[in-house]
Amino acid sequence: MQSYIVMQGRTYDEEKELGVLWSLQRDSIGNAHHFWERMKEVLEGDRIFHYVKGDIVAISVAKSSYKEAQKPNEIMLPVSEHAQGYLVEVDYYELDKPLTIEGSFDEILPLLPIKYSAFQDNANGNQGYLFPCNEELTIKLVELISDLNIYEIDEEQLEFVMGTVQKTEHDFLIPILAETESETKTKLRLGHQRFRKELLSLWHDQCALCEVELPELLQASYAMPWKDCTNIERIDPNNGILLCRNHDALYQNGLIAFDGQGKIHISSRISEEDYEKYGLTKRMTVNRTEKNKPFLKWHKKHMFKE
Repeated sequence: MQSYIVMQGRTYDEEKELGVLWSLQRDSIGNAHHFWERMKEVLEGDRIFHYVKGDIVAISVAKSSYKEAQKPNEIMLPVSEHAQGYLVEVDYYELDKPLTIEGSFDEILPLLPIKYSAFQDNANGNQGYLFPCNEELTIKLVELISDLNIYEIDEEQLEFVMGTVQKTEHDFLIPILAETESETKTKLRLGHQRFRKELLSLWHDQCALCEVELPELLQASYAMPWKDCTNIERIDPNNGILLCRNHDALYQNGLIAFDGQGKIHISSRISEEDYEKYGLTKRMTVNRTEKNKPFLKWHKKHMFKE
């Protein structure tokens, strides 16, 4: 299951009435855009958060993958009535209380990807149509929506059978939110477990900097964070480095980084007289490979705090 954020604005009511998402394939000069091409990634069962004028107003479930289709007459967009586009059929579930993005943006901002984010740094939506919603952001949105829309859950509303949430006729929104959260957390956990297992082997079961070997103290550190990765990059052990908890915290917070040669770079936020306190020296290096070199360089460019 994947999640997405769709920016609908004035077309929301029309698309909801039809039970669809619809986008163009190309603009007026023939260019394709990632936010339209992403429609081709949607599969049956995927979740879509619907953003309209500053709020998440609904969540939908894809009933099928995309198909090519002309613009439905009911959708009032200033394009040709014969414009070719992508169409996905979905079931809409409107929220009793919309989630205002600006009001929760402090919690949302750290989970936004650097590339292809649905939102700008000022909490406004980005121009486009369909944007990716990573697992961590999906969980946060579900939590925020649940806080607003779910007041009391009883046995009649939720039925758990072998850990799977079953839909009831009494209330469809609660099972959809619970199922979305459960499946997303499972996907996240399994991905992290696989990543750690392969990273341990790649780095010989010890911290790349200080050679600590106690498994309880070793962390599988992402160079490119989960929110910025493709599905393949999330489980690629080359997108990571094995570090003890101390050095992992420094790395994940951008206080240390490694260049293409594996040489350490230490943020100026750490004074030189404190290097020993944090187990650091300027001469430290890691035994990087050609395969993890691009990931280490990405981390240094985007995460390192000079």
